[in-house]
Amino acid sequence: MRFKNNYIDKTKEFVLNNKLSYYIDTMGCSMNENDSSKYAGILETMGFIKSIDEESSNLILLNTCSIRENAENTLFGRLGALKNKKNTYIIVVGCMTEQKHILEKIKKSYSYVNIVLGTHSMQTFPEKIYNMLINKEKYIEYFDKEDIVLENVPIKFEDKNKASVSIIYGCNNFCTYCIVPYVRGRERSRLKEDIISDVKDLANKGYKEINLLGQNVNTYGKDLNNGTKFSDLLKEIEKIDGIDIIKFMSPHPKDFTDELIEVIANSKKISKQIHLPLQSGSSKILNLMNRKYTKESYLELVNKIKIKCKDVVFSTDIIVGFPYETEEDFLETLDVVNNVKFDQIFMYIYSKRIGTKAASMEDFTKTEEKVNRLQRLKELFKNITFENNENMLEKEYLILVEGKSKNNESYYTGRTNTNKIVIFEAKNEDIGKIKKVKIIKNNLWYLTGKII
Repeated sequence: MRFKNNYIDKTKEFVLNNKLSYYIDTMGCSMNENDSSKYAGILETMGFIKSIDEESSNLILLNTCSIRENAENTLFGRLGALKNKKNTYIIVVGCMTEQKHILEKIKKSYSYVNIVLGTHSMQTFPEKIYNMLINKEKYIEYFDKEDIVLENVPIKFEDKNKASVSIIYGCNNFCTYCIVPYVRGRERSRLKEDIISDVKDLANKGYKEINLLGQNVNTYGKDLNNGTKFSDLLKEIEKIDGIDIIKFMSPHPKDFTDELIEVIANSKKISKQIHLPLQSGSSKILNLMNRKYTKESYLELVNKIKIKCKDVVFSTDIIVGFPYETEEDFLETLDVVNNVKFDQIFMYIYSKRIGTKAASMEDFTKTEEKVNRLQRLKELFKNITFENNENMLEKEYLILVEGKSKNNESYYTGRTNTNKIVIFEAKNEDIGKIKKVKIIKNNLWYLTGKII
């Protein structure tokens, strides 16, 4: 479906005459960040100006996440804080709005919210903005049409060198802890031609790095029934001039094919950091999570990738304290972490989500024990990070100069092809260029380098 802009021109004169500004607060994953870029693109096409902060904005859009339980507390806390903000339109979008109990609570307790739209409702966003501004109407909408793939949406990225492109929406996996299939719907792949067109357009605008997004990117194309595969898409994007770095997330270990490994191994552009969600190192817990792989098959896949793809590193997601996890199960997780030597770990204590299968599982582990396990995992990861960084000293990497370091204005920053943050001396005219950088110092959570 093509994005309709019938209401954009109707609204623009009012927005410009009133000099309206907007502010977006994004909670959650890369898919949410990409959606926020689209909402920003729509709003700016309508004449809104991006505000530097929430206080000075006329419209505040909260793009919600529902992955963890405390996300609800975060949303309602944010809404409570906005209650007395005068002359401000408040909009709530994102995954959390696909849960009916959330909609009911907003209706009952936060009547000053102007618009609530679900993840499938972006098509209606301009119309709702028009009616909110011109007709003073409010909308709290639950839209349950999951087969939509919306094309040609205006998009505005904060970064001038890096952009993201959604290639597949939804998820078919139904991991027992995860709410995503219920709020994002079933898998829906975009046509390869539309994706390639988007990437070429971004390359023409000067973007150097592309991040391909999906809840499960390596099942891309299965629903199209035309033979298109994720590995084929990567090969096509590799050919596009101007794009120097290709990233993707998140793949699922069970769908990581030998053909995909070959494409990564032969590529000069695909990042050498592969995000490979583990969730647990215990085969028993993985089965309870419905992950469809075992500890042994996961490690077999990692070793296969390491053999084919030289200098590859891995990032991952790990859940601590899932129902029925024993100390022995947790030690299995530490064993995998020790074996793989992950370069980055996103680690969380299990959070019960209403509507998922795991929510009805009995949980016998005390909170203190879960916290203790998380701390032990953090300590192990800290030691591994130091060791990994030491192995990078004196090595040279081609790095995209992203801009000045946020913590030290004397330095500029970029990332290696394994996604390690590096700071180094450079010039303003180097921003957006690829430079060869030698690693000279290990600072644990980042590296110091020198342009060669």
